[in-house]
Amino acid sequence: MRLIKIPFIAVIYFLVFSLASPLVLAESETDPWEGFNRTVFSFNDGLDRYALKPLAQGYQRVTPDIVEAGVGNFFGNLADVGSLFNNVLQLKGEAAAQDFARVVFNSTFGLAGLIDVATPVGLPEHKEDFGQTLGYWGVETGPYLVLPFFGPSNIRDGIAIIPDSMVDPVGEVESIPTRNQLYALRIVDTRAELLAAEGLLTGDRYTAMRDAYMQRREFLVNDGEAEFDDDQF
Repeated sequence: MRLIKIPFIAVIYFLVFSLASPLVLAESETDPWEGFNRTVFSFNDGLDRYALKPLAQGYQRVTPDIVEAGVGNFFGNLADVGSLFNNVLQLKGEAAAQDFARVVFNSTFGLAGLIDVATPVGLPEHKEDFGQTLGYWGVETGPYLVLPFFGPSNIRDGIAIIPDSMVDPVGEVESIPTRNQLYALRIVDTRAELLAAEGLLTGDRYTAMRDAYMQRREFLVNDGEAEFDDDQF
């Protein structure tokens, strides 16, 4: 799977960067490729509107709440594996130990992660990824960049997709049909979780999503302590 996954992402990056590099159409340091980004955003938005969102709405309608919660817990447990690796890389010993305990508790007592038994006993979820690890070690975000299919990103987080995919337990599933079904279910489940938050995007959806993404990433990298210049956005 690695031999397929990494080159596919690399091809996307090659196309995105080769097309975006000459399109310095905005004066903003945060979003110098705004013209290109808006084009990709429109493509992603159309794909979401006519395919992904209807699937997520249908999934939410037919899936009992308890099952939907179990699916979310299952994928959250898999995400804790990546958080564990990244907390180790960030030298956060306590958080890494909690992540390890979460994976053990939820994978055993929580029936393969379907039930979150770790949070109620005081083991918090950390949600760390390699983009945050790069930020922890001082790597700048770089310009905002909208990736086809992947959505909002920046140079640092875009590069981080590759190592993140390498510690994704779903990628280790040997059966290709099962692996692809898990990928598809995770995408639909994640989109379903975002349905309730759509009303928060007002005005220009592109600008609202860009600002929300950049602020949230800064917030996560700094462990909840984000600082912005008044004219940054």
